[in-house]
Amino acid sequence: MLNQKIIRQDVLERIQKIPIVNTLGFEFIEMDNGICEAIVKHDKKYDGIYESFHGGLLMTVADSISAFALLTLAGAEAAITTTDMNIRFLSACRSDVRAIAKVIKHGKTLAPVAVNMFDNKGTMVAVAQVNYMILKPLTG
Repeated sequence: MLNQKIIRQDVLERIQKIPIVNTLGFEFIEMDNGICEAIVKHDKKYDGIYESFHGGLLMTVADSISAFALLTLAGAEAAITTTDMNIRFLSACRSDVRAIAKVIKHGKTLAPVAVNMFDNKGTMVAVAQVNYMILKPLTG
């Protein structure tokens, strides 16, 4: 029996409205229970000085995928914001990047998320941690 991965449709519907998701072309593999896995296609227009996936864009992928993982726990319409993040680049990424985000802890107000990023050969190209603040919903 195949291991079918779940895609949370409510979260997917929300994030498909975010322009960067379309700009970078996220292809979602899994999205549920504090986990989000996706592939972002490599495009030469995203290269940095070393003809590899630009580090700033890899940070954008890490930040985005972390938020998506958190929304699977906090709720698709939750108000969240990045408070801080760090990334360690381990190897140049000259292919598509596969990012896997896992919520470390879903607290009442803060939620750290770990991200591992791999190239097409399975080489880990970066690790990141992104911290989010869970905001109170805005009232009209």
